[in-house]
Amino acid sequence: MAGETTLTHETFLSPFSWRYGSDEMRAIWSEEHKHRLWRRVWVALATAQLQAGLVGPEQVADLVAHQDQLDLARIAQIEAEIHHDVMAGVHAYAEQCPLAGPIIHLGATSADIQDNADALRLRDGLDVLLKKLRVVLGDLADLIDGRAAQPCMGFTHLQPAEPTTVGYRLSIYATELLEDYHLLDRLRDDIRGKGIKGAVGTGASYVQLLSGTGMTAAELEDLVMAELDMEPFPVVTQIYPRKQDYQVLAALAGMAASLYRFAFDLRLLQSPPFGEWSEPFGAKQVGSSAMPFKRNPINAENMGSMARYVAAMVRVAWDNAAHTLLERTLDDSANRRVILPGTFLATDELLRRAHRILQGLQIHDEAIARNMATYGTFAATERLLMELVRLGADRQAMHEVIRQHSMAAWQAVQAGDPNPLADRLTTDPQILGYLSNGSIRELLDAGQHIGDAPLRARKVADMVRRLD
Repeated sequence: MAGETTLTHETFLSPFSWRYGSDEMRAIWSEEHKHRLWRRVWVALATAQLQAGLVGPEQVADLVAHQDQLDLARIAQIEAEIHHDVMAGVHAYAEQCPLAGPIIHLGATSADIQDNADALRLRDGLDVLLKKLRVVLGDLADLIDGRAAQPCMGFTHLQPAEPTTVGYRLSIYATELLEDYHLLDRLRDDIRGKGIKGAVGTGASYVQLLSGTGMTAAELEDLVMAELDMEPFPVVTQIYPRKQDYQVLAALAGMAASLYRFAFDLRLLQSPPFGEWSEPFGAKQVGSSAMPFKRNPINAENMGSMARYVAAMVRVAWDNAAHTLLERTLDDSANRRVILPGTFLATDELLRRAHRILQGLQIHDEAIARNMATYGTFAATERLLMELVRLGADRQAMHEVIRQHSMAAWQAVQAGDPNPLADRLTTDPQILGYLSNGSIRELLDAGQHIGDAPLRARKVADMVRRLD
């Protein structure tokens, strides 16, 4: 904290301070909340030390009485003088506590306070994201149920392939996000604090303090961590393993990848050659400063931008985990002030944008039908081929007949003409030797060539609704 800095729009502010992410997530990663958590740890430590007889009840009462009386300006002023954020917090708290001032931070090192507070923030941040992810999954489940059996063209290599359904395509995104949800839920429950272990993690300071009290350092730690409602790592250095940060950020990047994929597909489907989906567009919304007709997919594009940022933060967290040399170096400290809140706020924004899109997602039935009419017949030729072979035709011979008609029809479509494939196939004498004209046309109805996609899509929606 810089005591003389005034945070106004006349100086740099992170876009996460106001533009991206929610107030709920900003509060978790705020300076105020951080210092409140630090005081919570100091109070928990003193409360445990009271049971060991190291401090008096009046001192703990003094800490509790002033616990919520934060003076961030005073803390910033002290830090500007001594250049140590935790000790600035200690001194400011001590100034408020005439009885407890001398025992604040007794036996502790900075990471005993900071890392337990950070672990609590990781857990609280995951709680917020899991809640919002459930909402997004619910949005998808509603759309899946309504569109499970609606045929649409599937695309592989960005080329028309075989039909799928709108609901089945949506269920792909839901399936990936369900995997993300379960992983994040497990990680949330596994978040651990540093515990109370002192300067290099050996607990030596606490062993010294507790000599003759009848309480062990491990028992003191248990009392503190029970008060914080968090398990500690059994073995640490001066800090909790930075691998925990890496694992959380990697899982958030995984969720970001799932959301990125949905957003990128939406951008493709909103482009005029597809024209099948579009994100909501407000009545007064401006798409372009130069081209008044534009309806740009700005929410989906924002999601792509945020997801790239989240993915990049994982590399920094990896370096922090891998480069924790011996018992401690401080080269992770500065970037953690950025990558932890930044990643949580970016993923928060991703989920907010996804919810906004899904709540107003526009699915254009006429464009879906048009693309099915243009390309679906090509896909249905596989169905025709299977039926011809089933009736005794030579598979290779029929494949060549259909291929030649398909290539000619494709040239017509590329030239902008109506697809002539059905007419060509229903008049081919070799095919008519096995099937009637009506049967051929029925087999070329690609809308019937969707397998059990509706059943599978609805199963995914049911899985979403069974989340606790």
